[in-house]
Amino acid sequence: MAEKKETAMDKIVSFCKRRGLIFPTSEIYGGLANSYSYGPYGAELKNNIKKLWWKKFVQKRPDIVGMDGPILLNSKLWEASGHLAGFNDALVDCKKCKKRFRADHVVKELTGEDMEGELEKMTKTLQAGLKCPECGGSDWTEVKNMSQMFKTEMNGVDGAVYLRPETAGAIFSDYKNVVDSMRVKVPFGIAQIGKAFRNEIVARNFIFRIREFEQMEIEYFIEPDADWEPLFDKWLDEQEDFAISIGAKKEDLRRYEHPKAKLSHYSKKTIDTEYNFPFGFGELFGLAHRGDFDLTQHAKFSGQSLDYFDPVANKRYVPHVLEPTVGLDRLVLTAICAGYFEEKLEDGERVVLRFPSAVAPIKVAVFPLMKNKPELVIKAKEIFGSLSEEFMCEFDDNGNVGKRYRRQDEIGTPYCVTIDFETLNDQAVTIRDRDTMTQERIKVAELKNYLTEKLK
Repeated sequence: MAEKKETAMDKIVSFCKRRGLIFPTSEIYGGLANSYSYGPYGAELKNNIKKLWWKKFVQKRPDIVGMDGPILLNSKLWEASGHLAGFNDALVDCKKCKKRFRADHVVKELTGEDMEGELEKMTKTLQAGLKCPECGGSDWTEVKNMSQMFKTEMNGVDGAVYLRPETAGAIFSDYKNVVDSMRVKVPFGIAQIGKAFRNEIVARNFIFRIREFEQMEIEYFIEPDADWEPLFDKWLDEQEDFAISIGAKKEDLRRYEHPKAKLSHYSKKTIDTEYNFPFGFGELFGLAHRGDFDLTQHAKFSGQSLDYFDPVANKRYVPHVLEPTVGLDRLVLTAICAGYFEEKLEDGERVVLRFPSAVAPIKVAVFPLMKNKPELVIKAKEIFGSLSEEFMCEFDDNGNVGKRYRRQDEIGTPYCVTIDFETLNDQAVTIRDRDTMTQERIKVAELKNYLTEKLK
């Protein structure tokens, strides 16, 4: 029976590079700190998760529409949202080893005390003798705030322009356009998937915390007096269900409610859904009740009315907002960590990614039994051409069939189809199941229907 082992993060990182999932970027030039490229299989995995999320939260819901806003937005938007003044992290340097740290993380790790936002208190605590986790030194700089905003310039525009730190800004600034053009009625949501950029002090844990990442975010607009808590709980369940659909186990998920003292001034409630990664629990989804803060601020700074006329209640109001959000890169990491298994078999060991078929990068691998037999290769390519119309397939004729099976196991391919000499006579192929490793003969004419049913 397969048994999942505890997997160190460095093993996951090495595996992802070896199997074409995720690479360190610019590696031939020495790389760039905590920047990664998605390889051929990683790009497929990432796109599959995107499609699943969009299907669940946009395509199948009559109350949610999608949009795609730009990365560069008017800087007044970030002033209105509070990002220019308050989107900061606490920075501290060790004077001995010159390493830079997120001060509140170091203090919490060493003392267990949460001092987020209390710069003076963190400075005193660190300088009272706390040891640097890297070198053991105890000589620290003062703690200071560092903006997480990436600043750039744009020709023809005076002043700084910023790379967006979240996708929500474009949703709020185009809220009025969506209401006017789409005839949506409260409650309704606007969803978006896109890149965001945060100048993190310390990016870490592979793709869990990186400076350039992809967000999947919804702003869900509700009546100010609505009974929102049941809806809030439903969103929590929906987020958890999505994590399970990409392979996460329920027992590896937990919820963390932000204490009232730590909530943003506009938030009524914020809960994170966390996943138990190899390095411990980390935030996967966020869900916040943001009140009417965003629309009110943007109305104030833009001078535009952003209220909503409710034809049923015959009144105008500024909707309140529930905000479910998730990092796509963290979902990718979740799928990989949840799917990674090492198994002992009678003939050795194998590594297998037990992806749900919907997220597997390759759905079907097609093998000719031998690459030096033209009649087998021709038939295999014919079957590959037919199947690739419906499924993401891979053609592989390199090495013996056993090694090819192992390669496909490692990238999570649910089914392998082998064309042998019997195929030429009986028009049947051998299908091998990734998880059970069992094989059966299926007629070529029935192959598409068989795989369609299995991969549903």
